[in-house]
Amino acid sequence: MSFKKHERIEKNLTLMAVLVLITVSIGGLVEIVPLYLVKSTIEQVEGIRPYSPLEMRGRDIYIREGCYTCHSQQIRPFRDEVERYGHYSLAAESMFDHPFQWGSKRTGPDLARVGGKYSDDWHVAHLIDPRALVPESIMPPYAFLAERDLQTDDIVARIETNVAVGVPYTEEMVANAMADLLAQANPDADHDGLLTRYPGAAVTLLDGDPSRVTEMDALVAYLQILGRMVDFTNTAVEDLEAAR
Repeated sequence: MSFKKHERIEKNLTLMAVLVLITVSIGGLVEIVPLYLVKSTIEQVEGIRPYSPLEMRGRDIYIREGCYTCHSQQIRPFRDEVERYGHYSLAAESMFDHPFQWGSKRTGPDLARVGGKYSDDWHVAHLIDPRALVPESIMPPYAFLAERDLQTDDIVARIETNVAVGVPYTEEMVANAMADLLAQANPDADHDGLLTRYPGAAVTLLDGDPSRVTEMDALVAYLQILGRMVDFTNTAVEDLEAAR
């Protein structure tokens, strides 16, 4: 009896189309409606903040130079990845990235936790001549970054653009954008305001020349914040066990 009913549906194209439409509509509503009933699908994590102006410009350079094509920023929750790179990536760590930098391959190591792993001097030397520090590296040199002055005249416009897509920069952050950028690139500057607005920002010598702000300064500042916003010191052991 049930077979005959099913046969009736299969032989009636209009009836089948209507039933398929109803089924797909119900399935779509079940998946879509809950998204409109929650404020965010990303769990808030303590420590996540917008990039400082210098870090943001460094990220722009990172994207411009195509670094994401060889270096991912996504540690998967597998034991081998956690042991090599550190705590697996959290969705909240990319919530202010437009676009995100998860990458699609790893010609070089993952950079999600590279912040603080090496000194500023190491990063500068590595960017100038990668094979001087990693003989087997196939990474091209980026020595020219130390010779290029960083474009800063549009920093406020860049931050306001980020605000337009949901990054929570405050009016105070926008008003102090240029001052914060210059302060982070100068180790002798007053960093109190900068560190209040952007906790954990690297304020060391960066490219070694405090007299000017270069693209090298910006890229190193960006690399040094990756993976440092969230404190994973008390969760590493538990999450390593969970990744088995």
